[in-house]
Amino acid sequence: MTIESAQVRAGRALIGWSQAKLAAAAGLPLPIVEEFESGAAHNVPAWAAAKMQAALESAGVAFIPELGGGAGVRFRTGRESKYLGWEELNASNDE
Repeated sequence: MTIESAQVRAGRALIGWSQAKLAAAAGLPLPIVEEFESGAAHNVPAWAAAKMQAALESAGVAFIPELGGGAGVRFRTGRESKYLGWEELNASNDE
């Protein structure tokens, strides 16, 4: 899944992290995080975006793919997150 700059900003907001905290947690220089979040994601290597995503996920942020309703973020529950498409929704996977 390719993450968007707005998702990273929203993910940080969910857990109360600054850009500097994210940079430290991801092992990246602060200017990379700043550039990615500014909307210049095309200038940031994919591996750097993956490190930001991994750092946020390890802190409890779940990235939600587009799936027709817009990409987003949410807090991850205590169990493994599994995203279902509308065609997979039925009584057998109600929680």
